[in-house]
Amino acid sequence: MNEPFEGPGEPAADVDGASGRARFLQVFLAQRPRMEALVSRRVGCRATASDLIQELFLRFWRRPQVRVEALDTYLLRCAGNIAIDHLRSEGARERVNDTLQWSLDDCYGAEPHTAFEVDHDLQCIEAALRELPERTRQIFLLNRVHGRKYAEIAKAMGISQSAVEKHMMRALDACKASIAMAPAAARQPGNAP
Repeated sequence: MNEPFEGPGEPAADVDGASGRARFLQVFLAQRPRMEALVSRRVGCRATASDLIQELFLRFWRRPQVRVEALDTYLLRCAGNIAIDHLRSEGARERVNDTLQWSLDDCYGAEPHTAFEVDHDLQCIEAALRELPERTRQIFLLNRVHGRKYAEIAKAMGISQSAVEKHMMRALDACKASIAMAPAAARQPGNAP
């Protein structure tokens, strides 16, 4: 099985390409148990290993002709590589999920009443923003929600950057005051505002 092989695509000397595909299929099927065992040991799951070997087969089957000296060895090396790629992608996915979970825990804390307090504070801030003059509210939203810089806001609204800063200070003061003024009893679960 260590004979030269020209991939699953049409070999250069073969007019119909059938013998190239047939040889690829024969070598692949002969090596499949070894490839699945290798991948299964690396990823720790037979079903995932089977899926990855199937994916490897499809990659080769769709690939244009490739000259390989020892197809059986090459397939085993590719199987090992696909297992490593899978583990890397799983590791990246787990790191993202861990980071998101950590962020959520950080925002809401481990206690349900903390989530309630955050929600209550948000309601107070929204009420304070509704009470602001229209221009001050627009400037606040452009900066805090849409991420615009003071200079961009000033240019877009035709006012000075100093005026934007004053509007922002007014909006931030109103938000802080709305949270500070909220009675402690209203911030406990079961005591909606």
